[in-house]
Amino acid sequence: MIEYKHFINDFKYVEVFNASARAKIALQGAHLFHYERVDEGPLLWLSERSLFEIGRVIRGGVPVCWPWFGKHPTNSELPQHGFARSSVWELVEVKEIDEHTTEVILQLKPSAESLQLWPHKFELLLAITVGNTLTLALTTRNCDAQAFEFTAALHSYFAVENIEKVYVEGLADKSYFDKVTGEERTQQGNLTVSKEVDRIYRKVDYPVTLHDQTRTLRIDAQGSSSAVVWNPWIEKCVAMADMKDDAYKTMLCIEAANAPGDARMLATGEEHTLTSIISRD
Repeated sequence: MIEYKHFINDFKYVEVFNASARAKIALQGAHLFHYERVDEGPLLWLSERSLFEIGRVIRGGVPVCWPWFGKHPTNSELPQHGFARSSVWELVEVKEIDEHTTEVILQLKPSAESLQLWPHKFELLLAITVGNTLTLALTTRNCDAQAFEFTAALHSYFAVENIEKVYVEGLADKSYFDKVTGEERTQQGNLTVSKEVDRIYRKVDYPVTLHDQTRTLRIDAQGSSSAVVWNPWIEKCVAMADMKDDAYKTMLCIEAANAPGDARMLATGEEHTLTSIISRD
């Protein structure tokens, strides 16, 4: 079942309940900001300083980066990570698949504001399946008279106990672009985090596995051959108003993506689905 809710400032979200899990999804950004299985703690990290305000992006959960990931490739004045995460989506369908599984489908279409930022007609659907496993499927459909190219990411923030004691398996020997140093490098062995990490991994063979002290998370993907891994570490965390100074210690982003180098081109009428499947062992 779902319940429509809002904060005192009229920031709207829906809460999903079933026999296996619960979730909370903001209509702004189709932003999943909470997911936990029954009798377990939250799987996703959410900043204690997140402001649930209209026009402000939530820090944590799974922001939708679209139709560009990171800075706009030609105009740095345009919004970081596109406009999907700050736009108000429409909830178009809820499917009670069984007592353990609920699917929520949200839709975004062009507006006068979006067309000023990105002059293309599109339909964007995000299907969020809440159950023992969490699945997010982002479908981009080209409704324009001409082809367009886009990049995207499901910017998943995962909660961890201690960032210095986790490791990520599945990226060994993969090339990556290090956004911190501007260098192309190759991953040696499992990934550990002891400094700022901001990387785009290429030709990724999913799944990628996050090993925490007391749990293991498996991140699988479809429609993607790139993965983004991010932790701001000390200095950048302190500089962010919507994160506590030590928040970097308890989060790690591992994102199924169509990042630069894995951009997708769609002809008129074509569609592409980027899917992230998250499970706990």
